[in-house]
Amino acid sequence: MAHTVQDHQRALPPAAVLSRPPSGQAKRLTVLDTLLCGAFAGAVAKTVIAPLDRTKIIFQVSSQRFSAKEAFRLIYCTYMKDGFLSLWRGNSATMVRVIPYAAIQFCSHDQYKGILGRYYGFQGKALPPFPRFLAGSLAGTTAVMLTYPLDMVRARMAVTPRQMYSNIMHVFVRITQEEGINTLYRGFCPTILGVIPYSGITFFTYETLKKLHAERTKRSQPYSYERLAFGACAGLIGQSASYPLDVVRRRMQTAGVTGQQYGSVLGTMKTIVVQEGVVRGLYKGLSMNWIKGPIAVGVSFTTFDLMHNLLHKMHQLGYFTH
Repeated sequence: MAHTVQDHQRALPPAAVLSRPPSGQAKRLTVLDTLLCGAFAGAVAKTVIAPLDRTKIIFQVSSQRFSAKEAFRLIYCTYMKDGFLSLWRGNSATMVRVIPYAAIQFCSHDQYKGILGRYYGFQGKALPPFPRFLAGSLAGTTAVMLTYPLDMVRARMAVTPRQMYSNIMHVFVRITQEEGINTLYRGFCPTILGVIPYSGITFFTYETLKKLHAERTKRSQPYSYERLAFGACAGLIGQSASYPLDVVRRRMQTAGVTGQQYGSVLGTMKTIVVQEGVVRGLYKGLSMNWIKGPIAVGVSFTTFDLMHNLLHKMHQLGYFTH
């Protein structure tokens, strides 16, 4: 979904949205510029929420009951035991994944929108509902397929002590040698099943809200704070719809270090429901997602906006040539 900042009808994803100057004011940014902004924004946002994200994963892969009090107690105990930087354990693997993931997602979404637009006869216009959902789903699926082992490594680093894995390459080597290369794709099926509704609903909701806003206000582009609200709403709906599959994915990814054995998506889901219940099992940690989700979106919006404006001014001043 690589947006080239070409026209006001193209909607950016919730993780990379901003208020742009009128198209006639200066040179337009290239695809590479936009990808750079999105990748940097995603990296900053993930870094800010890394302690909450790590805590969520730890609860997802354990049978311990989740509560906000227990979550913040875990954060505090981790800080007291291992130090401040331990709260960001596994974030390096997240960064390695986020940058290519964002780039692939931007590019593929833009391509899918173009293909679907031509197929349905809406080239250069807002897509109708189903193609709008389909473009988001395909973009998310493409990005996951090409970056999944990095997500697997990140999950392992988040739930293990520092002594077990010293760095990202050590995780790859140990998993390959001790558990087999197929382990790097453990949990792939629930990830794909989860990303289809998540990406589809997220992009569909955001672009629909933006379209409705334009029709009501007669403004082609919403303000930054309005984009933030649209993106936060889209993210919350998308996360809530696909969250059980996210729990299943984490359980399967970390089975090798937690002592649990999970064979299939349905089998894992059944085990979780029997042992922990539906709400306390399949939706464990969802409330933390509702906290960190808007934070991540807000940070990514702000970072993307600042980066975009900086690059735009640099193009105006002639620092870059296309």
